Amino acid sequence: MTSNTLLQPTEIVHLSGISWQTYENLLTELSASRRLRLTYNRGTLEIIVPSPEHERYKTIVGRFVETLAEELKVRIDCLGSTTFKHPELSGAEPDECFYIKNMKFIKGKKRINLQQDPPPDLVVEIDITSSSKNRFEVYADMGVPEIWRYDGNDFSINVLENQKYISVERSLVFPNLPLREISNFLEQVGEKDYLELVKEFRQWVKSQI
Repeated sequence: MTSNTLLQPTEIVHLSGISWQTYENLLTELSASRRLRLTYNRGTLEIIVPSPEHERYKTIVGRFVETLAEELKVRIDCLGSTTFKHPELSGAEPDECFYIKNMKFIKGKKRINLQQDPPPDLVVEIDITSSSKNRFEVYADMGVPEIWRYDGNDFSINVLENQKYISVERSLVFPNLPLREISNFLEQVGEKDYLELVKEFRQWVKSQI
């Protein structure tokens, strides 16, 4: 299989019966085309070409996380779309991810090995053109405690309980704020200037502290 077979007009490709070694080879082969996003789960491979709309929302939610950390004086490490792997089983590249409570365990590391290192404390998934529900199983395998998901209409906070994600009202990493209100800000993406929206979100955070 070559990367040329993947560069089709469609934004999502699903392949089944894919070996772990093939997945690893594709990660290496496509390293120069990191606009492609790969998710591997027990022999099934999903390849996504993120849309501009998708990238816009993931950037703003990531900025919101950074703004929360700044205003609450919480230390974080932003690892973006780092590839995380549960060897021979699953692998995924979050839209955005952050180490917060576990930051001290990965400080200064250039590579993350989930057999030795903890997973990110927070993952962000934007489902504008695809569904991250299948990736939830991958993140559960890795032990990611919290996922923020936005599907274009609804913003949800999902926490891991008994290997399943459940939607909750309060975040584990920022428990003292009503963060479901983020949905109201995301509804204004595209209508308001990026920095203006970040400024308004910052003002809202300050009003809640």
